[in-house]
Amino acid sequence: MQNWQKIYHDRLRTPEEAVKAIKSGDRVVIAHACGEAQVLSKAMVARANELQNVEIVHMVAMGKAEYCLPEMAGHFRHNSLFVGATTRQAVNEGRADYTPCFFSEIPRLFKKGYLPVDVAIVQVSPPDRFGFCSLGISVDYTKPAAECAGVVIAQVNKNMPRTMGDSFMHVSQFDSIVEYDEPLIELPKAKITEVEARIGEYVVQLVEDEATLQLGIGAIPDAVMLFLKGKKDLGIHTEMFSDGVVELYEDGVITCQAKTIHRGKMVATFLMGTKKLYDFVNDNPIVEMFPVDYVNDPYIISQNKKMTAINSALQVDLLGQVCADTLGTKQYSGVGGQVDFVRGAARSDGGKSIIALPSTAGKGKFSRIVAELDKGAAVTTSRNEVHYVVTEYGIADLRGKTLRQRAKELISIAHPDFREKLLFEAKSRNLV
Repeated sequence: MQNWQKIYHDRLRTPEEAVKAIKSGDRVVIAHACGEAQVLSKAMVARANELQNVEIVHMVAMGKAEYCLPEMAGHFRHNSLFVGATTRQAVNEGRADYTPCFFSEIPRLFKKGYLPVDVAIVQVSPPDRFGFCSLGISVDYTKPAAECAGVVIAQVNKNMPRTMGDSFMHVSQFDSIVEYDEPLIELPKAKITEVEARIGEYVVQLVEDEATLQLGIGAIPDAVMLFLKGKKDLGIHTEMFSDGVVELYEDGVITCQAKTIHRGKMVATFLMGTKKLYDFVNDNPIVEMFPVDYVNDPYIISQNKKMTAINSALQVDLLGQVCADTLGTKQYSGVGGQVDFVRGAARSDGGKSIIALPSTAGKGKFSRIVAELDKGAAVTTSRNEVHYVVTEYGIADLRGKTLRQRAKELISIAHPDFREKLLFEAKSRNLV
């Protein structure tokens, strides 16, 4: 290959110059979550008046998502693969779209032409001595999108950690390179309430020594990690992890030495946390990042012995159906990797899947354990696949249980204020 330094130099552009590659009618895929190239998103939005009908494909937008503002209508239309706080209003007002999909299947949408990629905007670490840059904290669908794109625009940021695994792209794969150093988007630790702490205590009762964990984001996963400190030789195979995993590693709880595959390694597809996390993963060979069609493949997940998947929900009905991504007809988030890991854990030797949620919402006004899901709500995980459901009132084990048994188990972990009503509704449906 020709001298990579010359390729790099020849393709250097300012942010404004780089985004001129975006044309009206293009589909633009932006790197995921905290890996977003913020300076390039800003430069793209600044061109709004020059562009028409540009589709912005993004999963969780942790940046400002200014392309979703009402005044951007006609210029940009967001296609969300997982709705977040900055994109939710646009989706529910019909100014943006939501595409239902499993996280593991997103690369297939790009590779097989269901969503052909015109432009990919990525953020990478500075090149090493061989000309390879790491996608750092966002490999997930970002690397497959870049590999499929007609044009790849890369922000080179010295603050992007150089992560190991299948995270590298050569500078020759970038059409435009923008050198711009800025702090990465950070996700502060969630505040843990007494309710979430009790849920964490129950969940940890189900976690065995030498288990491999999938943990998400938010107060419940953080609470679980608080109570894992008595466990031994835990491993990590998860779509993402945050600062709590670093602390457990430093305490010797997470060693990854009992893992069945990728022994001695934490495996993930993206990362969200603070600078402490980003500094930890930089050039750290214990952390390996891979595209999401590998990490979240249920077959790969299932090869981890004692695979324990911990996910959350908005509602669980008395049949055991889980709604984790809608509030009635309103799209709240997305499917993400929940079903991928529920299925993978179910096929693991000694595996467990856990759905953990507070028993109530709206400061105690509404039960999250319900006789039936809200009208218009989507089923995220079917009743056939749910194993454990955990609230602050205990653990319901639904595997192998009849509808009658399931209803009783779930009512027993509902908030006491709602149990009588749930029992009445269950009787009226001949469930108990």
